[in-house]
Amino acid sequence: MRAKIIGTGSRLPDKVVTNDALSALVDTSDEWIQSRTGICERHLVSSEQENTLSMAVQAGQSALKDAGIAPEQLDLILVATVSSDFLTPSTACMVQKELEACNAAAFDINAACSGFLFALNTVDAYFQAGIYQTALIIGVETLSKLIDWSDRSTCVLFGDGAGAVVAKASEEGMIACLQGSDGSGGDILVCKSRTNNNPYAHTVKDLDYLFMNGQEVFKFAVKKEPECIQSLLQQAGMKPSDVDYYLLHQANYRIIASIARKLKLPLEKFPSNVSHCGNTSAASIPILLDEVNKKEMLKKGDTILLSGFGAGLTWGAALLKW
Repeated sequence: MRAKIIGTGSRLPDKVVTNDALSALVDTSDEWIQSRTGICERHLVSSEQENTLSMAVQAGQSALKDAGIAPEQLDLILVATVSSDFLTPSTACMVQKELEACNAAAFDINAACSGFLFALNTVDAYFQAGIYQTALIIGVETLSKLIDWSDRSTCVLFGDGAGAVVAKASEEGMIACLQGSDGSGGDILVCKSRTNNNPYAHTVKDLDYLFMNGQEVFKFAVKKEPECIQSLLQQAGMKPSDVDYYLLHQANYRIIASIARKLKLPLEKFPSNVSHCGNTSAASIPILLDEVNKKEMLKKGDTILLSGFGAGLTWGAALLKW
C-alpha cells in the first residue's frame, strides 16, 4: 500500500504585505524584488491570535473537510516546520489536541523547505509497512519571527502560512519518492537556536536571525533540483513529458523557470504562487497543491511531481497519481 492524497487545505494570514510596503522599511523597491525573485507580496502573521499552531490547525481542518475524514479516524499527524511556537511539545501534538484526533500518533519533522516532502515520504513508508492507514501531513511556518527586518536580502523573500494534506493507504497514489541531505552545506542557510545558559557555561546573547547566502542557495537549487527530478523519473521509468504538473518549492520564480528550461518543458506545467505568497518554506508545496486542487486543475489519474530543496542542505521529491 502507498500514500494517496485524498484531501488538501491551506491557511494564509489575512495581512498582505506588498513590495512597496517593504520599501518603506528597507532600501529596496518593487522592481528590484520582482526582477530577482518574482515575488510581489507575501502574507504575514499580524495578531497575537495567529501563530504557527493556529495556521496548522486551520489548514488541517480544511484538508480533513476536503477529504471527508473525521479527526478520530487519523492514525498519524506529521507537522513539518522550523518555526514552532514551542521547543516542546511538538506542533503536531498540539494540533492533535486542537483537532481532538484522539487516535493519532503525532510528531514534528525539521527539514526546512524540504520538510513537507520528508513528511510525505515518511507517511508513505509507514503505509508500506502496514503500520498506519490514514495520516494528516501539515507544512507550516511563521518565518516572519525569524527574519531580521533590517536585512533587505532576506526580509523580502519570506512569508507565513500553512498547507495540509490527508493521505490514505491505497493501491495507487505514490509511485516513487526520494530524499537526500548534505550537511557540509548547512552554513549557507542557517538560524541558530538558544545558546547555553547553565551555571557552568553562561553564554547567553541576543537571539540570532535567519542567515542566507543567497547566491550559494540559488546555485545549489538550480543544480540539485533538476538532478533530483531526473533521478526520480529514472527510478519510475518515466520521462519528464510524462508528468502533467510539477509542483516545486516556491522560493524564487527564476529557479522554477531555470528548472523548466533544463527539463525542456513548458512553464505551463509548473504552477506557481510565489508572486503572492513568497517563500513559505515547509508550507510552500502543500499551499500550492491546495491552490491547484481548489482551481480544479488536477484530474483523476494525473501524474504530478512534487520537489523541493532547503536548509540542511536537504532535498526531496515525490511522484504520484492524483
